Amino acid sequence: MTEQFPTPVIGMEIHVELKTKSKMFCGCKNDPFGADAPNTHTCPVCLGLPGALPVPNRKAVEWTIRLALALNCSISMESKFDRKHYSYPDLPKGYQISQYDQPIGHDGYLEIGEGEKRSKIRIRRVHLEEDTGKLSHKEIDGENVSLIDFNRSSVPLVEIVTEPDMRSAEEAKEFGKKLHRIVRYSDVSDADMEKGSMRLEANVSVSEHTEITEDNLPPYKVELKNINSFRFMALAADYEIKRQREARARGEKIPQETRGWGEAKKATRLQRVKEDAQEYRYFPDPDLPPMRFKEEMVASIKKSLPPMPDTYAAQFVAAGASYESADILTDDMATAQLVAEALPLVSDGKIFINWFLRNRDTNAALSAADLAKRFADEKGSKVTDEAVIIEWVKTVVDENQNVVAEFKAGKESVLMFLVGKVQKLAAGKADAQVVMRLLRSQIDQYTRSSVAR
Repeated sequence: MTEQFPTPVIGMEIHVELKTKSKMFCGCKNDPFGADAPNTHTCPVCLGLPGALPVPNRKAVEWTIRLALALNCSISMESKFDRKHYSYPDLPKGYQISQYDQPIGHDGYLEIGEGEKRSKIRIRRVHLEEDTGKLSHKEIDGENVSLIDFNRSSVPLVEIVTEPDMRSAEEAKEFGKKLHRIVRYSDVSDADMEKGSMRLEANVSVSEHTEITEDNLPPYKVELKNINSFRFMALAADYEIKRQREARARGEKIPQETRGWGEAKKATRLQRVKEDAQEYRYFPDPDLPPMRFKEEMVASIKKSLPPMPDTYAAQFVAAGASYESADILTDDMATAQLVAEALPLVSDGKIFINWFLRNRDTNAALSAADLAKRFADEKGSKVTDEAVIIEWVKTVVDENQNVVAEFKAGKESVLMFLVGKVQKLAAGKADAQVVMRLLRSQIDQYTRSSVAR
């Protein structure tokens, strides 16, 4: 089956709620998760009452440009809002104000992977729209009912749409995590996955071709909808790839449909037949004039962007850090800034980064200057006596045989875990290079002695 349809084809659609003070087209408070009660942050505009007129949130537009630039997009110097028509209880107007053929950002990209395995995922569009209300299904007085909370209605929502450039569930997961990080660095959203301020969707299909081009894309796609964690995204995509391969191998035609992830059964489930774009009957919103941006405005927004994760990661790798260490350091922007500011103040960047990671719980609260001073002080008092260090190493190897087994199986990254255990015994004073050398030697000796027994 895998041989018949070897290539997964995955594109993603990610929705991000912006953290502006007010909603997208009205003055209501933008705080759907902090409201005291349902339907309290509402007005005639976000309730879709007849005659209510929308007014765009300037900050939301500027932040969408900001995020699009962070994703290496070109900006449409003229953009507009459109009406996207569909009928659903959480959409009181019967249409959603969105963008169709003139999105704010287009033709961007993100790079994922490392070294020679680095690949570019193209971003087709970054557009701005309003969020819908929130449906919940409950039992009240013995009756099953559906309730609607319009506190979320008209919250500014950015949608990021990729090209179908991902070839595995793991790539989709990595892309999602990278995008999540950039959203937080851009400071336009909290991107809280549990609350739903960032929601993941993946379009999954499988192909008989090993090389995918624009001309041989599969004639269908299955949308995995509203997934709220990167782990669930990978599990859902993996399951869907397997399901589709088996179905296509049986000669079945896979329909366009939307499916959800059921964590209890570890399987995707049908939600509804997927609508095509033309069924939404898009047309320009007559209540909202086109937006025209000046070059100076876009340039000013671009200049205000902080360094992105890749910029910091390249700096850390250049200083001698591993890709894995650089990834850990850039997970949090404050940590990345701190380490980047301290690097020019220390004598050995590689040793400094390893030292910082071993002690980051106590180091993160320091200024760059104090951090560099602490490193210099501790480096000067390092324990380098191998007779002392080897006793700590033997203890750690004996007490962590499961981790040692992972290392022997080829998982190099766990060595830093063992180094950390040694440093804990050494109160952070052991020379890291000596520790790593002695750990490798001790594990090798332990392996040979085990074989001999």
